[in-house]
Amino acid sequence: MARERLDVLTFGEALVSFRSAGPAALGSPMVPGLAGAESNVAIALARLGHRAAWVGRLGADLFGDLALRELRAEDVDVRHVVRETGTPRGAPTGLMFLEHRTADVSRVEYRRAGSAGSRLEVADLLPALAEPPRLLHWTGITPALSPAARDACEAAIRSAAEAGSHISLDVNYRSNLWSRDAASTVLRDLVVHADLVVASEDELDLLADGDEAAAVRALLDLGVDRVAVKRGAAGASLWTAAERIDCPALQVTAIDTVGAGDAFCAGFLSGWLDGLDDAECLARAVLVGGYSVSTVGDWEGLPRRAELGLLGTVRPGDTLR
Repeated sequence: MARERLDVLTFGEALVSFRSAGPAALGSPMVPGLAGAESNVAIALARLGHRAAWVGRLGADLFGDLALRELRAEDVDVRHVVRETGTPRGAPTGLMFLEHRTADVSRVEYRRAGSAGSRLEVADLLPALAEPPRLLHWTGITPALSPAARDACEAAIRSAAEAGSHISLDVNYRSNLWSRDAASTVLRDLVVHADLVVASEDELDLLADGDEAAAVRALLDLGVDRVAVKRGAAGASLWTAAERIDCPALQVTAIDTVGAGDAFCAGFLSGWLDGLDDAECLARAVLVGGYSVSTVGDWEGLPRRAELGLLGTVRPGDTLR
């Protein structure tokens, strides 16, 4: 029996994250879990009822086992995931260490140099693209991992665009992976294929010159349909050729902001897949982002479709019985 067409295919590096509730240097216990921008988006979309797949390389190690188990448990399609081989086990799964230094400040360290995820190559992605998805989602993290990953990213985007898939880009700039100049060179070359661009206010200049309005206009002139600008506690905006739509942030208690941008992307893509209008897509993006920041973990507290109406309908501190 033929498989249903994928709603969203995303690709990149999945990591195992070790989180500590206090200063790591004092030996605070660390709890492992799955992390990674692209896998976060895939999980969020799967929870909202969409057919989502993630492709990447994982080490043939216990951390790769953990990542694959979590993705499968969240109903993410992982049939094209590549496991490392070699002597004795090939490149390892990348690691991330997150320390909640204070209630308001978190610090992150990575162990991703030479990781399995950084060895992503063109051949890893082509099988997944043989049946083009409705939408291909990528982030600026992937092409920064290595030259091979950059080539794979470019090939996937061009292949999906030629096959008629929609393309979404979350800039997701990481200064510890590449310079702003290097990121700008690569991203400006590839953004021409994007239908949706998601960026923070301080990331727009990586894609186009000028202030926010000028940069957005330049992107729209290139053929981008929608540009979503994340503003943190100030909410978000959506620009199209016809209008700018603003949406305030939800009033929630912020506990953990890691993964909030991924949740925002997934919320918007979910609305688009459901055929919502632009304002409704932006509202869903902000809503799912609100779930993310008000719960601990990259993705653990993200809503399922039946929970979308929960935030904003009860008073803070209420218990549903």
